[in-house]
Amino acid sequence: ARTFGMEGMFRQIGIYAPEGQKYRPQDADQLMYYREAKDGQVLQEGISEAGGVSAWIAAGTSYSLSNKAMLPFFIYYSFFGFRRVGDLIWAAGDQRARGFLIGATAGGSFPGEGLQHSDCSSQLVAGTVPNCRAYDPTFSYEVAVLLHKGVQEMFEQQQDVFYYITTTNENIVHPDMPEGCYEGIVKGMYLFQDAGKPKKNEPRVQLLAAGGSVLEAVRAAALLDKEFGVKSDVWSCPSYSELSRDAYDCERWNRLHPEARPRASHFAQCLEGHDGPVVAVSEYVRAVADQVRAFVPEGRRFTALGADGYGRSDTREHLREFFEIDARWIAHAAVAALAADGKMTAKDVARAIKTWKLDPEKPNPLGV
Repeated sequence: ARTFGMEGMFRQIGIYAPEGQKYRPQDADQLMYYREAKDGQVLQEGISEAGGVSAWIAAGTSYSLSNKAMLPFFIYYSFFGFRRVGDLIWAAGDQRARGFLIGATAGGSFPGEGLQHSDCSSQLVAGTVPNCRAYDPTFSYEVAVLLHKGVQEMFEQQQDVFYYITTTNENIVHPDMPEGCYEGIVKGMYLFQDAGKPKKNEPRVQLLAAGGSVLEAVRAAALLDKEFGVKSDVWSCPSYSELSRDAYDCERWNRLHPEARPRASHFAQCLEGHDGPVVAVSEYVRAVADQVRAFVPEGRRFTALGADGYGRSDTREHLREFFEIDARWIAHAAVAALAADGKMTAKDVARAIKTWKLDPEKPNPLGV
């Protein structure tokens, strides 16, 4: 609980102990001391992910088994815990559990505790559970929106779904919530940084990013503008899996209703009027961002970047460089895509490699 900054809950709602507090904790003289109580609501399972998720399932199914509606939160190391409870999460879906799974210290750029905590795949696996809605938010307001929507769906609307939300411990500046982005956050994509109205023959690119990659995409947009005069729209994509599900649903509906007006997915509606190749990135395996490839409008080039491979437990900057998902590599992918479209040249790609000090002979991170 302390690892994930939950000390404030100890005094407020307490840690559940059937017999109450039976000893004086060593931090009793501190503001946020360890407090156990008979009516405590925090279940401190310790190093027992199976015990934690089992308690979560019990609470998450109590609306049907005990006629007592609850929305439990299970907070754990995103990858360290996910590998140990993956089968139970599938069972939770089968039992129609409701609640929130919070994958803490998430993403392929999480440093410091070895590969056991380098989470590059839990978002992909979570997206395979039919009634699990998997999100990789970046900013605090995105998390707030997802919690609000989740409570509405599971508690008010009585939908049998549960949410998997990955969070990080990276210190960043959290901006105010942009106006009109609520539905975009829930559906998985909204315009975070608008490059403005395009000028005639001006090269444009669409940068899509999730989680820790959003700010890297913003930095990549600045690099592209400074070095090549390329303008970039930056999209925050809290859920590639939700975008893919919606697009597949529209595709299916259109096949079954050939004479009706075709439906357009949220992904397609977002890209309409925003020209240029699409570069999609996340701090998870490339397959996560690649989920939207099939729905990129015809004729638009698509590049997916991700954290494929084991990585190295060092610094975030080095990990992003290793996985080739930092601002420089994102910008380079954009230049290469524009060159392939004839909007730029091979010399421009070579200049990008030299300017941003990329190593063309660097080993593929997947094979290191």
